[in-house]
Amino acid sequence: MKLFETIRNIWKIEDLKSRILTTLGLLAIYRLGSYVVLPGIDPDQLSGLADQTSDGVLGLLNMFSGGAFANASIMALGIMPYISASIVIQLLGIAIPYFQRLQREGESGRRKINQITRYLTVVILLFQAPGYIANLHAQLPVSAFVSSGWSFTITSTIILTAGSMFVMWLGERITDKGIGNGISLIIMIGIIARLPFAVLAEFGSRLEEGGLVMLLIELVVLFFVFESAILLVQGTRRVPVQYAKRIVGNKQYGGVRQYIPLKVNAAGVMPIIFAQAIMFIPITVVGFVDSESATGFAAVFSNFTGFWYNFTFAFLIIVFTYFYTAITINPQQMADDMKRNGGFIPGVKPGKRTAEFLDSVMSKITLPGSIFLAFVAILPAFAQMADIDQNFAQFYGGTSLLILVGVVLDTLQQIESHLLMRHYDGLLKSGRIKGRTGGGAAMY
Repeated sequence: MKLFETIRNIWKIEDLKSRILTTLGLLAIYRLGSYVVLPGIDPDQLSGLADQTSDGVLGLLNMFSGGAFANASIMALGIMPYISASIVIQLLGIAIPYFQRLQREGESGRRKINQITRYLTVVILLFQAPGYIANLHAQLPVSAFVSSGWSFTITSTIILTAGSMFVMWLGERITDKGIGNGISLIIMIGIIARLPFAVLAEFGSRLEEGGLVMLLIELVVLFFVFESAILLVQGTRRVPVQYAKRIVGNKQYGGVRQYIPLKVNAAGVMPIIFAQAIMFIPITVVGFVDSESATGFAAVFSNFTGFWYNFTFAFLIIVFTYFYTAITINPQQMADDMKRNGGFIPGVKPGKRTAEFLDSVMSKITLPGSIFLAFVAILPAFAQMADIDQNFAQFYGGTSLLILVGVVLDTLQQIESHLLMRHYDGLLKSGRIKGRTGGGAAMY
């Protein structure tokens, strides 16, 4: 069979085998760490926290952390503070010349930006960790705390901060030594960990109600949503580029027409991750503020099926889609590269006109792509309103499905690149796997 032959080929490539095993080992460490409870808390009395994270935005936060949030784990805050810090740094890259200069400095600038992002992550954690501890005191009985007071708060804050930084370090090691993008894989593995329980819970619920036909309909709808997510990740608009004929010595260069594949969703799932990180802010605020107005504000934005939550979430996704596309796609650089290599778009003058044309095309295809991305992101709210269990409804679109599709395609595309580079067959007979970037590396 093709599958077994491909697995044998992967096992023959020593570097690829080592990368895959390293990735699996680091992900296993992350999953084990999500069950290590904070010192000073009785793990047998966490039912209140589990009830709190059974639905709503806290359920999403618990999903992102792979269940560590509900387990009062040392990794309870997960990777989201790092994502939040990345958002801030990328926004500063638009407004502050110092960060713009770092972005132009290549590898050395990237290392400095990464270092600043780590420092900012620590600052965010020092604010979020006390909020999480305050939430523990509100949700758990007094008997659940073996120790309390300022000593418990300070030590738990340090442990939670160290736990999230360790998760970030694991993600970076996966990116450097493993296969795929480490941060994305860590988020994905937390989502996958909940999938079997969600499916079994929905199956058991439908079995009790005698609604197996309804379950079958749900699975069919889920399949079509999954196909739509793949199309959203892989969809492209091809722009023709004609290369002029050049003769150097006895060799001819150019004289052919090629295509630039402009992605309908060039930002991948980053807009959803960015928007979701922003939507978690009210939960953090409530941990510090006990006023009625702040609690009411947080309640509105914690209602997973509420209008204002989904409207704001969709709006942020559209905004971040344009923002992330603008910082990852540079029409002027593409135009300069074409002009330098003797290429031009038929009917468009090289140089500035080409850059304007590419920018116009990207704007036109990004708008429907961002709207569709936002629609898919809020689909779980409609599924939940249709009386589908929330844990299972998460896989009808939204953050869960798009992250799963995007990360799996990118990881498989990297594995296929290793196979093709060593003259083995790819993973598919019908053609190459297309990741979000259409190339080798993940976008984030």
